[in-house]
Amino acid sequence: MRFLFTMTTITIATLVGCVTQPIERSRTSVPTERPCCRSAQRAPSRNAIVQTAAQLVGATTIDSNGRRIAYDCAGVTRAVFLRHGIDLYDAEPIAPHANGVRIIYAHIRQQGSFYQGPVAHPGDLVFFNNTWDYNGDGKVNDPLTHVGIVERQEPDGTIVFISRVAKAIERYRMNLRQPNTHKAADGRILNDYLRRKHVRDSDNTPYLTGQLFAQFASQVRH
Repeated sequence: MRFLFTMTTITIATLVGCVTQPIERSRTSVPTERPCCRSAQRAPSRNAIVQTAAQLVGATTIDSNGRRIAYDCAGVTRAVFLRHGIDLYDAEPIAPHANGVRIIYAHIRQQGSFYQGPVAHPGDLVFFNNTWDYNGDGKVNDPLTHVGIVERQEPDGTIVFISRVAKAIERYRMNLRQPNTHKAADGRILNDYLRRKHVRDSDNTPYLTGQLFAQFASQVRH
């Protein structure tokens, strides 16, 4: 499979959070077999997934064997797994206009597993809620709006994950032991900002990765 990560500059929205739009899913994108009945496929190792994700850091366009890949958090995550023969958009029918994050979530629900941590495994997915106002109603009521790939967990519990958030694909941090803390006393970042502040936000609006965390998910072998 031809798989290119390029540094070509393209026009993108400079927003915090992953503005994954609803996706029109063609009839051919829906599996014709139930997941349980497909032939067994050897899953990639966690290390292989992490290595592929790390190659994306800094990239601003993605091409996977000529296939059009959306340059958002879901598309980037999908591209990494496509490199290893897994299409995270391969899920049984869900809402016709679901965004990419929710399609990936549906895939894991059908073919993988979820867990809450606080220990995270490299190569697994990490999902977030409320990273932007997906439904446009001005409220914090938007589940499954962002996804990334866990790269590692540091000794203090801080989880480093790779995702497309703002201008490019980068590394971000989250510490579930201290979800409300941006920086430690020594200046180390524990939780990056994942939601942009808005003048209409209420006082209790969450902005940090630890506050917006939803679930981890596994699609690869240990």
